[in-house]
Amino acid sequence: MKTIKGPGIFLAQFLGDTAPFNSLESICKWAAGLGFKGVQIPTSDPNIFDLQKAAESKTYADEIKGLVQSTGLEITELSTHLQGQLVAVHPAFSDLFDAFAPADKRGKPAARTEWAVQQLKYAAKASRNLGLDAHATFSGALLWHTVYPWPQRPAGLVETGFKELANRWLPILNEFEENGVDVCYEIHPGEDLHDGVTYERFLEATGNHKRACLLYDPSHFVLQCLDYLEYIDIYHEKIKMFHVKDAEFNPTGRSGVYGGYQGWVDRPGRFRSLGDGQVDFKAVFSKLTQYDFSGWAVMEWECCLKHPEDGAREGAPFIKDHIIRVTEKAFDDFASAGADESLNRKVLGLE
Repeated sequence: MKTIKGPGIFLAQFLGDTAPFNSLESICKWAAGLGFKGVQIPTSDPNIFDLQKAAESKTYADEIKGLVQSTGLEITELSTHLQGQLVAVHPAFSDLFDAFAPADKRGKPAARTEWAVQQLKYAAKASRNLGLDAHATFSGALLWHTVYPWPQRPAGLVETGFKELANRWLPILNEFEENGVDVCYEIHPGEDLHDGVTYERFLEATGNHKRACLLYDPSHFVLQCLDYLEYIDIYHEKIKMFHVKDAEFNPTGRSGVYGGYQGWVDRPGRFRSLGDGQVDFKAVFSKLTQYDFSGWAVMEWECCLKHPEDGAREGAPFIKDHIIRVTEKAFDDFASAGADESLNRKVLGLE
């Protein structure tokens, strides 16, 4: 068995315009001071991390890696959640997602998609240059508006949607294969890959591409009423990344899974800081350890109540206390009779 690495922290929700959150070096020093050992770096802000430069310049990648290491941290993975979202956008959501793209690509869906695909290809090379073997992203969505359909979906719609999604991702997946890096899709409502069944549909549509892997985040399954522990049993071979994020689901007589268009504070399903929600993290860490998950435990902070800096301060020790240092011997080794084939045969009644 292997000991999970961590604690790590996803920087996306903490970046800002004021110190220490406005530069990679200063935010890394802040994270290290809280007890984190690794950082997952978003790639949508070139002032923090220049994705294209990291893909095209090993020197730049080495400089970034050295900067992070100088603060006592490691880079856990890179993230292209925003760019991945733009690989597949239904026209109904086009204006809303335009903000994720550069100004010169907004209002131009085809150009925006082309840019997003190139961003993912840069991410494959940048990950290789940084010595990383896994990458975090979203799948995007063409079918989400039909998730609970009325009228019913036309025959073949789902198959066509996943075929198109796979066609858009296959060149990207092949680029990651060439660079020896796994693409880890965060399974997430709003994406076409939002549960196990949709992941399986996508995997089949890609010809079971070996690089189409999973980022495990139990919070999204709590809000869907999905068994997040059995999910590990089913998909552990594909889980290459882990977001440690908490959530709670408290349905009422007035609102349930869909939330009634309410804000986060009033929804039955809410993301919470670590330890404040309903996820059984002792069981989660135990299962991942049982299945030899050797990646990072990375805190993703999202909470509708608690201040982010408090969530981060509490998050590092929370993860540290849940990481299981694996044993090198069985607890009952003290009573072992040793290896003796003759004795084994006697015990079996063969001699």
